[in-house]
Amino acid sequence: MRRQAALVGTIVELADSLVDDFDVVELLRLLTDRCVDVLGADAAGILLLGPEGELRVVASSNEAVRMLELLEVQAEDGPCLECLRTGAPVVNADLGGARGRWPCFAPEAAAAGYSVVHAVPMRLRGTVIGALNLFDVEARPEGDDVAGGAQALADIATIAILQHRAVTEARSLNAELHEALNSRVAIEQAKGVLAERQGIGMEEAFARIRNHATSHGLRLADVAQAIVSGTLPTAMLGVSVDGRP
Repeated sequence: MRRQAALVGTIVELADSLVDDFDVVELLRLLTDRCVDVLGADAAGILLLGPEGELRVVASSNEAVRMLELLEVQAEDGPCLECLRTGAPVVNADLGGARGRWPCFAPEAAAAGYSVVHAVPMRLRGTVIGALNLFDVEARPEGDDVAGGAQALADIATIAILQHRAVTEARSLNAELHEALNSRVAIEQAKGVLAERQGIGMEEAFARIRNHATSHGLRLADVAQAIVSGTLPTAMLGVSVDGRP
């Protein structure tokens, strides 16, 4: 009961940290710390998949675990890697008997003083973004559902990270759309300025603006902005690329 109450309190603590601009790394460090404080793990670490699918060590409760997680990534061998490949948790894995299963990771983890390891996927529906690793110095009593508690905490963090990514991507998309609309307005204004001053049609004005941008290695929007602001004299824009006057 005491652990359940502490687990609920930790879930609330994690949820309360999810303000608009929360720090993902700090959230994951809090998660590893609480796995130690609340679930009784001796250490914890987290691996996340990066934008290009590369694995990264993003949080660890101590330096020894950070080195073990780095070993997992480099050797492609260990409970987190297995958890990521299968999408299934690794529970109460005895490191002494896991040398055939994880030939690089198991002996190093045992040498660091750990005897049991657990890993749960950071997953929402079909999307797996990483894994949470828990290390124990001694085997747990029978019936100790550490994986269930770890999965609950990992699920909260996963939802937070995916929401953060969605918001970041939406902001980036909105910024790109805003820039595109502003660029379109500037280009239309520049076409009008050039057409009036050189006595040409709007299509020819656009062709000359585009030709100038291409020949000078400039962005079309920047050339248009320069024409509108007067920093680029319209006399510098001659015939279009097809040679029409």
